[in-house]
Amino acid sequence: MEECEVKVKKIDSKAEAPSYFYDTDVGFDIKANEDADLLPGEQKSIKTGLMLEIPKGYVGLIRDRAGIVTKMGIQTCAGTFDPGFRGEISIVLINHSEESVYVEKGMRIAQMIILPIAKPKIVLVKNLDSTKRGTNGFGSTGGLKEIKKLERAMKGKKGKR
Repeated sequence: MEECEVKVKKIDSKAEAPSYFYDTDVGFDIKANEDADLLPGEQKSIKTGLMLEIPKGYVGLIRDRAGIVTKMGIQTCAGTFDPGFRGEISIVLINHSEESVYVEKGMRIAQMIILPIAKPKIVLVKNLDSTKRGTNGFGSTGGLKEIKKLERAMKGKKGKR
């Protein structure tokens, strides 16, 4: 595993530094630096009180914490932090549940994974190599067939009641 260093600056003395819960975790936990109520369906940006310096050649990706998704219905929205960004890290959360959810200061709300990046050269071409899959997109690997099969089975059960 390649070693790198992420520098963290607390812009609020009461903010909590990110940390790994277990030694084997690939993502470090990021905590809320403010209290917030999220109404059903509401999206809010939650401040962390932290700024990060991600090394050149790496990216910081925000990921959900499984516990708050499954227990509270809260999910993170897109979060990509480039090495040149020096602003406060804010985490955008959305409440998918049917009840208001309270986010408490100090709560672990997301995790960040630091990954090396490849920055390929962009080359415009007239044609692309052909593949067996071709232009087949969503559902092309059989998932759509399984869904239709399940739908037919469910219709059959409803008719037998």
